[in-house]
Amino acid sequence: MTAANGRRAVGADAAAGGPQEDGAGAGAGRPAVGDTVAAVVRQWRTVHPELDTGPMEVIGRINRCAALLQQAEDAPLRHAGLTRPEFDLLGALRRTGLELTPGELARETFSSGAAVTKRLKQLTERGLVERRGDTRDRRVAHVRLTDTGRALVDGILPAQLSYETTVLSGLDTPAQSTLATLLATLLSQLEGHLNTPHP
Repeated sequence: MTAANGRRAVGADAAAGGPQEDGAGAGAGRPAVGDTVAAVVRQWRTVHPELDTGPMEVIGRINRCAALLQQAEDAPLRHAGLTRPEFDLLGALRRTGLELTPGELARETFSSGAAVTKRLKQLTERGLVERRGDTRDRRVAHVRLTDTGRALVDGILPAQLSYETTVLSGLDTPAQSTLATLLATLLSQLEGHLNTPHP
């Protein structure tokens, strides 16, 4: 599977099932796969055969997929010089259509206050957002997109969605729907029990 620019889209092998390898990730009801997490799981089974590595097969793959997508050189976000957390912050301002305080942005993007402050500084220096002091409370700042920031978000979103469609093209529509439902269930559980913000 290739992306629009002709390079192989990240995650293509994993989405398509990847090269099959006997015994990799095999278990009760689990097919054999040959991704990098399967190799890690095999090694842990050798060291600790008494432990159930099933959770590692799920969490490890979620983390690995996230890392690969963050690092993808052919992703539109990377071409624009943005990280996903920075784009999420810009996107929160665009989709709400409001001025938001740093605290509100932290809640909207599931980030820590310190992380939002750092990202806002970088985005302000790039002329993508601007801050306005509250007329009643000098301790409060309101953040909004600049015209440049709004144009960047509107320009990059279709390209990013197209890229993500390509990444997922190894899964048919029912499989994508099932995966989305399962991840939504997991996310809801985590949001209900884990309160630690993302970095």
